[in-house]
Amino acid sequence: MGFIASVTDGLLQLRLSTTAWVLVTFLLQALTFGAQADSFEPLESTIESVRAALLANSTTCRTVVSSFVARIETFNPAINAIVSLNPDALAAADELDQRLAAGDSAGKLFCVPILLKDNYDAVGTNTTGSSIALAGNRPSVDASAVKAFRDKGAVILGKTNLHEMALEGLSVSSLGGQTINPYDHTRTPGGSSGGTGAAIATSFAVFGTGTDTVNSLRSPASANNLVSVRPTRGLISRAGVLPISFAQDSIGPIARNIPDLAAALTVMASVGNDEADNATLLVPPEARDIDYSQNLDDGSLTGLRIGLLDGFWNHTESDETTPVIDALASTVDFLRSQGVEIINVTESIYNATAIAQLDVQQYEFKELMNNYLSSQSLVGDRPSTWDEVYASGDFLVIPAQYSFMNNCRSSSTADPGFAAAQQGIADLKAAINETFVSNELDAVIYPEQKNLVVKIGSPTQAGRNGILAAVTGVPVVTVPVGFSPSTEEALIGVPIGMEILGLPFSESKLLNIANHFTRLRPLRKTPAFANQSAQTGSYLSMPRIQPDVSTIPQAYPLGVLSSQ
Repeated sequence: MGFIASVTDGLLQLRLSTTAWVLVTFLLQALTFGAQADSFEPLESTIESVRAALLANSTTCRTVVSSFVARIETFNPAINAIVSLNPDALAAADELDQRLAAGDSAGKLFCVPILLKDNYDAVGTNTTGSSIALAGNRPSVDASAVKAFRDKGAVILGKTNLHEMALEGLSVSSLGGQTINPYDHTRTPGGSSGGTGAAIATSFAVFGTGTDTVNSLRSPASANNLVSVRPTRGLISRAGVLPISFAQDSIGPIARNIPDLAAALTVMASVGNDEADNATLLVPPEARDIDYSQNLDDGSLTGLRIGLLDGFWNHTESDETTPVIDALASTVDFLRSQGVEIINVTESIYNATAIAQLDVQQYEFKELMNNYLSSQSLVGDRPSTWDEVYASGDFLVIPAQYSFMNNCRSSSTADPGFAAAQQGIADLKAAINETFVSNELDAVIYPEQKNLVVKIGSPTQAGRNGILAAVTGVPVVTVPVGFSPSTEEALIGVPIGMEILGLPFSESKLLNIANHFTRLRPLRKTPAFANQSAQTGSYLSMPRIQPDVSTIPQAYPLGVLSSQ
């Protein structure tokens, strides 16, 4: 009996050991699967990659959001692109996870993390224009475009730095400091939407938003190897966005690829006619309810007739201009190789310096800012007028803008100069239409900037060509066309971009051209310093970001409107 009992005990122990081994193995497999199932790589991610990961149950919306937050915490100290994070972003992700668990993933931007330029009103965040004077400005209503994003499932991650009040292109501000170009840390990121440009280039979100009164959606796209669209005037409501010029202000998306850009534009334009922005009421019905994601792949480049604006080049070679000349020449050769007919447009009216005389910002800025600051939807401790903002001493205006700002103080749309500019703009619009019709053009191209994006501490963002679309209100899509030669400061090179301009409401055609071009000639590259994964932590709440104002160059004194 003792022998039998011993054998029985042994078999029992063996069975228990085997069972324990199976259980341990199963647990380890489950933990490994769980780790795999709860991860997401945000680097160069897209709207489609976010959606695919969620529907495959390989991640959660909270993890997607957390992965971008981790990249911001890891890489933002080097480029200073973020002003603040949305404290409600994780809660918004949790709500979307609950919807997903119930089988509801509706929304073109379901769980797509995005960043807003800090002149968009978004409930839960302050709208500062990156100015200390407006640090306490808190909206109780979303901008129309922001509401559209939320309605389609987007998660607002936070706000990006901008050139203060969106008035120039260096992307330096009293509240946010100097944003740094991720491809060359000695250079600016373009602007005024430079924080968005630097952030999207470094994969801090899937896409971001900008505004554009003269160059500000296109300059950061060009300088950060991105794509952007400045839409036809009136296509997207500007309600709830810090204004400068009713005639010239435009808002739109900045992205890493054309499909994401088209999806973002579709959502922003879905607001439609908005009584809070009268420009939207002038849009013809046939230009409404368009899904710009459709027909991106239709046709080809073959047979297109594209105009080349000779007056938007700097033909004098130098270290700063030659890379742009070479990149555009190579682009023209490529387009010809794809069957595009290039038509030189040499009319003297297409001169960016001359067209700049039609800029009407100085007549409208003060009045529009006063109207915005008096809105009943704004709360918090803040100035209530333009004069109070610029009497506070809590602002940054670069010396090159002193004259402009002092003109703003006493100018209005009643001035004769405003009427004269409006007539000049009408003549320019007619000239553009005649150029397209007489040459049977599909689009016009030119470099966004005649030279490389300028160095930090420069007087202005010189050499940009955005003024043509800004004053006429026609649409433009910006695409990458190359890099300057590699240097010690710019390992990949400094990005160079090109504008593709069309007639009013030709966004679908421009996006189609840009989609073919960027797929046939892929030039998108991740900044070298951030071309790696970031360790994703477990966030109980959104971290706080402290912009680095020590980056402000000494050439830009705070609280000053005169060199005397």
